[in-house]
Amino acid sequence: AMSKAIQSYETPEITVTFEPDVCMHSGVCVRGLSNVFDVQRKRWIHPERAFASDVAPQVERCPSGALQYRMKQ
Repeated sequence: AMSKAIQSYETPEITVTFEPDVCMHSGVCVRGLSNVFDVQRKRWIHPERAFASDVAPQVERCPSGALQYRMKQ
């Protein structure tokens, strides 16, 4: 099977990446910050909908490591 591409979502403050092949669908991201992470949307990550200082710790809670982030400041 072909691996899925890593998805990247950027704001001026933070870049959030998502690796579909690593994700174990625990739902931690969605439950913790549902305005940013919403699997019902085609583009399901919107880091611009919260402060980068709130997005980063939520990304860190991802148990599989599928979500990563990099602060730009």
